[in-house]
Amino acid sequence: MGRATLIGFSAVAMWALLALLTDASGQVPPFLLSAITFTIGTCVGLVARLFMKQPAVQPKIPAQVWVIGIAGLFGYHFFYFTALRNAPAVEASLIAYLWPLLIVLGSALMPGERLRWNHIAGALLGLAGTFLIVTKGGGLAFDSRYTFGYAMAGVCAFVWSSYSLLSRRFPAVPTTIVTWFCAATAILSLLCHLMLEETVLPANAGQWLAVLGLGLMPVGAAFYAWDHGVKRGNIQVLGAASYAAPLLSTLVLILAGFAEPTPSIIAACVLITGGAVLAAKSMLFGKSRPAGAEA
Repeated sequence: MGRATLIGFSAVAMWALLALLTDASGQVPPFLLSAITFTIGTCVGLVARLFMKQPAVQPKIPAQVWVIGIAGLFGYHFFYFTALRNAPAVEASLIAYLWPLLIVLGSALMPGERLRWNHIAGALLGLAGTFLIVTKGGGLAFDSRYTFGYAMAGVCAFVWSSYSLLSRRFPAVPTTIVTWFCAATAILSLLCHLMLEETVLPANAGQWLAVLGLGLMPVGAAFYAWDHGVKRGNIQVLGAASYAAPLLSTLVLILAGFAEPTPSIIAACVLITGGAVLAAKSMLFGKSRPAGAEA
């Protein structure tokens, strides 16, 4: 279980590159960027299949798995982009980042899972740290004019947490299925781009490299790693540890020279790291193993 949890956390580490690479990709509109990067993410899965031993008989994939997977990957991005178009980025991002907490709380409804106080406390500490990062140590200014955008951000959080939790109910479905979820998301994103956006492509080789990096890692390999982690790892620990994504993203921006270290970032680091360790207390210092989890 520890190995699967670490694989799942590698997705969080890759998502930390999302802000830096997106910024470096230029002025490509969101849905077009999603279409291009998910196409690359599809290729990641296709290439991986060449090096993986395939079963002689392919398992039958239940219809609900297709619905969960496509709705999860495309739905999350659709509602997130919609939220950012209709509400200030700070408030929308913080609402969207309720998904790790929803995963931790929702895991109590999963067969064979046990939700402990340290899981909830760890997730809340992570949320507090994320608040400091997203608001840059300041406050929030919710405005009723942006109610629709806030609602879309809330739906976004619900969609991704639901996708993660429901994926765990189908451990027999191979992670390679994510290849086709990415392909469907690429197609749907392209349709949204054609209907809603004006085409702007990367302007130079550096921007194209950033787009390639996005497709290979945060919008590619990360989704395969996350699928493996939520199916076979400790989902409460993964949920709480996911708050490390905005922290790691900020640290990457600082190292790249795009942001400055501040007291609020240091405090966020302490809160998020402490929350992750607290949530993983049983896994790190005990012999707790949720029922149904596999190594």
